[in-house]
Amino acid sequence: MPATEPDRAALRTKLIAARLALTDRLERAVQLQSALRVWLVGRRETSIGAYWPIKGEFDPLPALYRWTEGAPEGVTRRIGLPVADRDTRQLRFHVWYPGCPMELDAYNIPKPKDTEEFAPAILVVPCLGFGPGGVRLGYGGGFFDRTLASLTPRPVTVGVSFTHGFLPLLRSSPQDLPLDAMLTEDGVMWQRPDA
Repeated sequence: MPATEPDRAALRTKLIAARLALTDRLERAVQLQSALRVWLVGRRETSIGAYWPIKGEFDPLPALYRWTEGAPEGVTRRIGLPVADRDTRQLRFHVWYPGCPMELDAYNIPKPKDTEEFAPAILVVPCLGFGPGGVRLGYGGGFFDRTLASLTPRPVTVGVSFTHGFLPLLRSSPQDLPLDAMLTEDGVMWQRPDA
């Protein structure tokens, strides 16, 4: 049975505090960078949508930048960061690169300024918490779920979180879309066979 929204709100507060209190967060981040780079090896997709880390989230951008640098000759790989649309409460992804001009979005999160929009083939999704089978607990705004529901074709979704966020009894809400894979500093925690 899914948790009620007040239960989830309390759980989110607890998980954010626990993540910020991790004394070894930097070491965990280095390990998760490595896990993400290994997961990307051999993938054929050439575009990834990610996120700007907030509230102690894992920063995927260094691993993704290395992924772009390792592209085969003649192949261009792109990274995008989200731009939140306040009206639709969905995300659009715009090209990001180190040194890219940035500005704050409607929610005071940095976004690329005046770069090209594109539809990512892979979406790296931050997870505050996660459960079995691709269940994700985010901040409760529903941005990623609404965005995924609107994208055709749907990108491959890979959740990233530190292991402290594993919630074995977490169940999805009706509007939640399951992730295709879940990575932590310990490696691949779960992946759909065809992802």
